[in-house]
Formats: sequence, structure tokens, C-alpha cells
Amino acid sequence: MTRYLLLGASGFLGRHVWDRLVTDPEARLLTAGRRPVDSGQAHLRLDLATAGVRELGDVLAAANPDVVINAAGMVGGTPAEQAAVNTTAVGRLAEAMLRTRPTTRLVHIGSAAEYGRVRTGIAVAEDTPAHPVAAYGVTKLGGTQLLRLARVAGLDAVVLRVFNPVGPGIPEGSLLGRLVRQLRDREPEIRLGPLGDHRDFVDARDVANAVVAAARVSTPRWLINVGSGRATQVRELVRALLSIAGHDGPLHEAEPPPDRSALVSWQAADLTVARRVLGWRPTRTLTTTLTDVWREVACPFP
Repeated sequence: MTRYLLLGASGFLGRHVWDRLVTDPEARLLTAGRRPVDSGQAHLRLDLATAGVRELGDVLAAANPDVVINAAGMVGGTPAEQAAVNTTAVGRLAEAMLRTRPTTRLVHIGSAAEYGRVRTGIAVAEDTPAHPVAAYGVTKLGGTQLLRLARVAGLDAVVLRVFNPVGPGIPEGSLLGRLVRQLRDREPEIRLGPLGDHRDFVDARDVANAVVAAARVSTPRWLINVGSGRATQVRELVRALLSIAGHDGPLHEAEPPPDRSALVSWQAADLTVARRVLGWRPTRTLTTTLTDVWREVACPFP
């Protein structure tokens, strides 16, 4: 029986990790955060954004985990608010674990936003230089760098750089979430931002499987990409969901800004390390994922 402490269980990816572990007969799951996922689940109250090293140490002592999974993260908000969760809190967690549980594995969910702009058509490997272009990527990279230092000090930490997760429960603030909301509300015309970029979309349930694999493998690499390995144009994703939902009305796409030089236009993950080290590969097609997204929120249009 492996004891897991899951941080950020109420978030999008955290909930999928929770779903994966709560039904695992070999897992004993405890969550920590501002609110529990389920009233019947063992839970410790914790505000990761403000918790100090001592409080984190107390939570670790109470949970006594074999593995800590950090699925907490902040996408929106000000740069300072994002830094508090994505960088500072990660550093405090690492320090608390070094003081109290240095041999406990920490699986931290990072982001492909840490890479920033990359060469079009070349899959992104873990040794690709990281040059994030926005606050989210910068602050997530800050957390990764702090864990790199903690590893030098002896912490057993693994960072999974997750590309663009999609799936049931997709946040309404995301592009796909906005599309789902418009379809659910039966808007006759769909209005979205620019759709010309290419992204690596990976099912959040496959991401959860990668998290568990990283928790269990004996000698992991410290930095591992998690994606589909394929760049899909956002417009293709949108049209696929429109087709699944049976929507045949107009799609209005905003024009891209005149200066896109600083934006990320293309990304796809090199999954060589994930396959070799974790024995992991994605199992769900994009069509399967989008079908499940739509089934969760609404019935198809008549």
C-alpha cells in the first residue's frame, strides 16, 4: 500500500489524478488544500499560497506520505499571484520536505509553457532551452528551477512538463472551455480568439496515468515531458468539437494581433524519455477526448 498526499486535488489536473488514485486498491490517498474534493475523503486544510515551511512540515508529518503529488498551480491572476503559487510555494514545499521527508518522492506538475517559443516542426525535448514568454511560464519555470536546486540538496523530486491538457472538467476560462460553454448555451454563432496556432493536446486522464507512473518508477529522470507527441492546429480542435456537438452555425475567429513575434505558435512534445523511463504513452485519441468532454456537459443538438 502506497500513501499519497495530493496537493491541488480540486483543480483540473488534480481532480483527474484524484480520480485515478481513489479507485486504486494499492493506493491510500490523502488530500491537502483549501477545500476537499469529496466530503468522505481524508483531507487536511492547507492554503499552499500562504503556508510557511513549518506549516507544510506539520502537514507532511500528519500525512506521513510515501509520495507527494503537487498538482497545484495558478494560470490567471497577476504575475505576483501566480508567482506565489507556482514558484514561492513550490520552494517552501521543497524546503519542508528536505527538512522532514527528504526520501519521500515529490511529483510536481510543471508546464510546457516553461519552454516558450520553439522551432516549428521540431518536437520539444527536455534539454530544449527554456525561454518562457508570459507570466505563467516564467513562474512555473521558477518552481522547476527551485526543485532542481532541491534535488542537488537530496530531494527525490520529479517534474512532469505537461503540454496542453484537455478532457472532462475542462476549465471554462480555457479556449476549449469557452467553446463548450457557448455550445452548451446553444449560441447560434461561435466566437473565439485566433485559432491558427498549433498545440500538443493531451488527455488529462493520460496525464494522471503519467503522474502515477512517475510516483512508482524506481529511478526516474527528474524532468519528463508529458503530451501527445503531435502538434494540432487549434482550429482543427475547435472544428472537431463543433462536429461532435452537431453545431453547423458560423464560427467567428478573431484576427491575430499585428505583432506575434513574442507568442508561441507551435509546440509538440518529444516523448522519448516518458516512454523509456516511465513506460508511458498516451492512450486516448483527440476524438475520444472531445467526445467525452461533450458528453459530460450537454446532449448533442437535435
